[in-house]
Amino acid sequence: MRIAWVTRSFLDYRIPVFREVDALTDGGLHLTFSGSYVPESVTAKAVEALGERAYPLTGEMQIGGEDQHHLANRNLSIRWQPGLVKHISALKPDVIVADGFFKWTLPALLHRMRFGTPLVIAYERTRHTERNAQGIRTTYRRQVVKRADAMDCSGLLCKEYTVDDLGMDPARITMGHMSADTEGLEAAVDAVSHEEREALRGKLGLKGIAFLYVGRLDERKGIREMLDGWEAAGFAPGEATLLLVGDGPLREELQERAAGLTNVIFAGRLPYDGLPPYYAAADAFLIATLEDNWSLVVPEAMACALPVLSSVHNGCWPELVRPENGWTFTPENTNDLAERLQQAKAKGRDGLADMGLRSREIVHGYGPKNAARSIVEACEIAIGHRRAR
Repeated sequence: MRIAWVTRSFLDYRIPVFREVDALTDGGLHLTFSGSYVPESVTAKAVEALGERAYPLTGEMQIGGEDQHHLANRNLSIRWQPGLVKHISALKPDVIVADGFFKWTLPALLHRMRFGTPLVIAYERTRHTERNAQGIRTTYRRQVVKRADAMDCSGLLCKEYTVDDLGMDPARITMGHMSADTEGLEAAVDAVSHEEREALRGKLGLKGIAFLYVGRLDERKGIREMLDGWEAAGFAPGEATLLLVGDGPLREELQERAAGLTNVIFAGRLPYDGLPPYYAAADAFLIATLEDNWSLVVPEAMACALPVLSSVHNGCWPELVRPENGWTFTPENTNDLAERLQQAKAKGRDGLADMGLRSREIVHGYGPKNAARSIVEACEIAIGHRRAR
């Protein structure tokens, strides 16, 4: 099977999935992406994985800006990559995979409409993230769905939105294309010695139960709500520490807000490869997002053997967060979050470590191999759908 996967952007976590898809198709994956938008280090990894079948294109034209720091659907951004339609045609694919509905999906759709090449849409949004979507966006998505031959949804909440709101045939949907580099992170965390963990805890000033957050410091991630819940939990000095790893437009505001709180530490932004020691030093992972599709930091934390306290606005919680490995909460409800924090603290470090092992067992079913399987199955469904017409 010759797959043309057209995706404007991705980061390190996607490389293992590309490798697995390529293996399942006996070297049939051709990956096209933006060489301007994807970081050079990640581009190098894609080229290392696929060789000449990785195509970083440049010269993208755009209307509208990029806004990753605020809630979804606040702006309209149109992207056009010159030469992409011709490039797809030159690949002569058996099937095309495109990420989402906007960005670079339109050229893939045009190719499908002109040449009849089966099209798979890999999608991850939910009804909650799209609750404020303008009518023109929803109408456009429904029109694309009518012409798509199959879809691969990130999980149950994404499938619910895709079927009920966009009208996709559930028989032509697979699930599971989003995946963290679970195997790589598991190995990296296990390589951190006990002495190294305790040394980092000492260096950072982590006391008691260490709750870790990794991600952007912006409106969408619910850090204001997180700090409200932390304050309401009322931890005594030395009982617990909140460690935030990341940066963003709200950093100064949040540091000011946290100045009077007990044991809140801002570590700043770290490179992806520098994260494992911080996961190893923590006891639990906390995410209070106000909206997320399939938040990859959750399976990353689970692969690092951490229990998870997750917002119910996180699209992956139905599959990944269970009573045996974590808690869910509504971030806008300060007392709800405070209660979950106290419940986690009551488990103690040993109890949380046991829950973390369960996290690791659960996430093994949602790694790169599963993601690749779901993509290839969607491609097979798409090809079969075109043949039947």
